[in-house]
Amino acid sequence: YIMIHLDCDYMQGAHPEVLQALIDTNLESVPGYGCDHFTKSAKEKIKVACEAPNATVHLLVGGTQTNATVIDGVLAHHEGVLSAESGHINVHESGAIEAIGHKVLTLPQYDGKVKAEDVKNYIDNFYADDTYEHMVAPGMLYISNPTEYGTVYTLEELKSLSKVCRDANIPLYMDGARLGYALAVDGYDVTLKDIATLCDIFYIGGTKVGALFGEAVVVTKENLLPHFFPLIKQHGALLAKGRLLGVQFDALFTNDLYKRIGEHAVSLAMKIKNAFQTIGYQPFIDSPTNQQFFHLPNSIVDQIATFATFEYWGPRGEESSTIRMVTSWATTTQEIDELVTKIISL
Repeated sequence: YIMIHLDCDYMQGAHPEVLQALIDTNLESVPGYGCDHFTKSAKEKIKVACEAPNATVHLLVGGTQTNATVIDGVLAHHEGVLSAESGHINVHESGAIEAIGHKVLTLPQYDGKVKAEDVKNYIDNFYADDTYEHMVAPGMLYISNPTEYGTVYTLEELKSLSKVCRDANIPLYMDGARLGYALAVDGYDVTLKDIATLCDIFYIGGTKVGALFGEAVVVTKENLLPHFFPLIKQHGALLAKGRLLGVQFDALFTNDLYKRIGEHAVSLAMKIKNAFQTIGYQPFIDSPTNQQFFHLPNSIVDQIATFATFEYWGPRGEESSTIRMVTSWATTTQEIDELVTKIISL
């Protein structure tokens, strides 16, 4: 029996259509550093998809690198970034933000999300303190969608967060490492256009959604990052063979590939969720995306480990543990059908 690998959504290389595009264009000689026609085409397709013709688009290599470069570009020296306690920049980026000289200012998290009233209260309380000049100022808000727990922000939640940030004159920045899976949620009321309208800056993740690597930063607020190109280079994030990013994002935004990848993974993730519910285990966090979390007796966890790989979410417990299973473009219907059969027979 071949193991089913559900550890994360970047265990394989690239979606065949992305890989084919790289092969088809491999011998074409083009300028470096993203000055090629593939990158120009990709940027235009992204702006069309976002219905944001005046946006600027920058292609970077990886998520942590993108977060560090964007946040460093937005913040003044004395400013920090607001984030959920569970935010990726706070817990899983090895102090990358602190390493560039900025503090992560944490807010309570609710299934991975932050609430607009908490953001407003933090900012109001900060400036109500007469000694605020001695403290790290909240210079921007970081959110991720989906969150680290696979949950998604509703349109109303995003509108509320956007209003609080604009009233306070700080940018709203969305980490979209897995954005394709949020957009694929059944009945989701948020579109790329909504995100481009409500966020001042966000990125469309490629690494976890079918690309070999790459993230597309979309800046919708004019003059927010006026000298971003040299900053990208300062951070070691400027790819000499920029065409590799351009070709991939051009492919992802051709023939609805980005959308198809998200829908495929989410539909299979729902089968996993339903299988566990069938045998009486409710999700640890009710995620509608490709990440599924379950708190299970270790006896069940150990049985699952004989036919599937996954990640522990936190340390293994003495009697029970929380595990995460993640689907992707590479997960097959046949694999999940076999997995479901085995889960139901536990």
